[in-house]
Amino acid sequence: MNPRRFDGAAFDVVALAASAGGVTALSLLVSKLRPDFPAAVVLVQHLDPRHRSLMADILSRRTTLRVVQAHEGDQLSQGTIYIAPPDRHLLVNPDGTLSLSQSELVHFLRPSADLLFESVAASYRDRAIAVVLTGTGSDGSMGIKAIKKMGGTVIVQDEQSSEFFGMPSAAILTGDTDFVLPLDEIPAALETLVIRGMVA
Repeated sequence: MNPRRFDGAAFDVVALAASAGGVTALSLLVSKLRPDFPAAVVLVQHLDPRHRSLMADILSRRTTLRVVQAHEGDQLSQGTIYIAPPDRHLLVNPDGTLSLSQSELVHFLRPSADLLFESVAASYRDRAIAVVLTGTGSDGSMGIKAIKKMGGTVIVQDEQSSEFFGMPSAAILTGDTDFVLPLDEIPAALETLVIRGMVA
């Protein structure tokens, strides 16, 4: 089953992953995305599972895009940012819907960027972009291998602009990154990649 393709988008899904320092980084990134950004965005931010997440509220104040906490069965739509709820893995299905899972922790984490990236790679193949932002640990480094294997594109935040360089460093060490960029250049890179099909 092929997922629905979005008009004017060379890539249909952008998957973002962040941990420590991520709220600040994500706030800046989404604030710079244009209002007519034509892809869907799915996002894993490592959060304390004991507390209700305020991520959707925080990010919605920084962007004109629609921001929602993901729910089971949501259908991906253009210009919408879907955030993994605390203590749930977020997965993208081949039909363009979302699943939430309480399956076991991956490297002591739930939600896991690796699982999100792997599901996006399997479902959207060469029409997926993975972005690894500031954070400790190595979550995401396994998942970007799947993104690259299926023909997708990988962007990683550079060391100078990362509050914590664990996750970006682990991603870079895989050798599977396409772009290593300062945080403030990532939104423009995403727009160039995603909208390339519309402006060509």
